[in-house]
Amino acid sequence: MLNWEKLQQLNFTDANARERAFGLVDKGSFTEFVSPRDKMSSPHLPVLGEAIEFDDGIVTGLGLLGSRPVFVISQEGKFIGGAIGEVGGAKMVKTIKLALQTYERVKKITPASYEKRLPAVIISFETGGVRLHEANAGLLAHAEVMDQIQDARGKIPIIAVIGSKVGCFGGMGFVAAATDIIVMSENGRLGLTGPEVIEQEMGKDEFDAANKALVFRTTGGKHKYIMQDCNFLVEDSVRAFRTQLKEIMNIPFPEIEKYRRIGSLQLVEEQLELVKSAVTIGPKDAQDMWKYYGNDNPQALADISPKEFLATVKRRERVI
Repeated sequence: MLNWEKLQQLNFTDANARERAFGLVDKGSFTEFVSPRDKMSSPHLPVLGEAIEFDDGIVTGLGLLGSRPVFVISQEGKFIGGAIGEVGGAKMVKTIKLALQTYERVKKITPASYEKRLPAVIISFETGGVRLHEANAGLLAHAEVMDQIQDARGKIPIIAVIGSKVGCFGGMGFVAAATDIIVMSENGRLGLTGPEVIEQEMGKDEFDAANKALVFRTTGGKHKYIMQDCNFLVEDSVRAFRTQLKEIMNIPFPEIEKYRRIGSLQLVEEQLELVKSAVTIGPKDAQDMWKYYGNDNPQALADISPKEFLATVKRRERVI
């Protein structure tokens, strides 16, 4: 049995998928869907002589944040790098579907006050993307998850949480970008192609994956916050992430749309303007962009605490 109070003290970076799932919601409120006891494991891995996990490396369930039902999806990076296959993808899809069904039911039963009980989905990403062992099944899983996110748009908030060791890369980087709100710690990393893959394909001169400072200032939470690729930056603890999630629950749902990065023509145009800026500026390092957006001493930003960072940093201005 997990000790909820102790979970709150954990560094989010070190917490496993189940600890994050239990710790992000109210004490004693989490109920797991398709737990290891159900032994829902990948049918593909044994054929390839690979080890399996009885939860397929992903924890899903339902908890509460105050009066709000919260559907949680939490990925485990220690199992095949958190890569998504058929079963893991199905668990993600069904969890979002259940959240949408709950939304419809709550709205029907309490039409005058359903906003106070509006469900939300929290996805704790720790993944390199598609599970290559499962090829097309893994790719299809990504597409189906994104399809569900679009079905949820305008109905329930879907919140990405990124602060674990593996980060969020590959196709799951696209999935995270499609959510309504992204919360990161400075240890969280987000991108499409992972540092090791860039180095493998383009060489160490292009990107040295062993240079941790370079990796974190390119894909880490501080850079993503400055670039408006993440909405909130928090300390590296389960408690800090949970506190931020509780605050997000108080944001009126119509305001949630303003936090999105993709999903409308205006946002596409905003992203295209960002591409034009990159061409004009010609940055050689992420810190060149930090300076362009008004941070005169970008190196200092990399070294200070998140609290000091948030008090002094200047971010890219949003159009909306």
